[in-house]
Amino acid sequence: PPAPAWLAGTWHVTHSTLPMWRSKRNVRITYTPLPETSPPQLDDLVEYQPQHSAHVKTVRGVDKPAADGAGWAWDWRGRGWLVVATSRWEVLGFGDEAVDSAGVADAAVDGNSWAVTYFAKTLFTPAGIDVYSRRPGGVRPDTLHQIKTQLAGFEDEGMQRLARELFEVQGD
Repeated sequence: PPAPAWLAGTWHVTHSTLPMWRSKRNVRITYTPLPETSPPQLDDLVEYQPQHSAHVKTVRGVDKPAADGAGWAWDWRGRGWLVVATSRWEVLGFGDEAVDSAGVADAAVDGNSWAVTYFAKTLFTPAGIDVYSRRPGGVRPDTLHQIKTQLAGFEDEGMQRLARELFEVQGD
């Protein structure tokens, strides 16, 4: 699983199946390791804009490693008025883009990292998938194709359906 230090920093949600992102743009999630927590916990800041607004909205929470997740799953709890809200998310896959599909170094994406996360169904949201990229423009088309192919290859029919429903999240 990815180490909390690898997850730390800002990620751009470039593709998703979650309906809440259809009417939003510039969706970003910033994970910041919380000092002196054991096991390591993450401050979780989600920032986004409604489609036709310059106003940036935020949602804050804390992620704790799920006891049964072997390092791949996290339990989120909201902060402030969302303290009653909880969800579970897990990393399905992750990597770094440094070469193109032919194995040639690609300066345009060198250093771009990506992650695919699965969110369990809650009272407020259906189960869903997000594709994260360190770069606002997202991953290369061939990387996205490989991600979709891997998701479609899951034996679980629900995961196959989510792979088909993946849409691009708007960004400026």
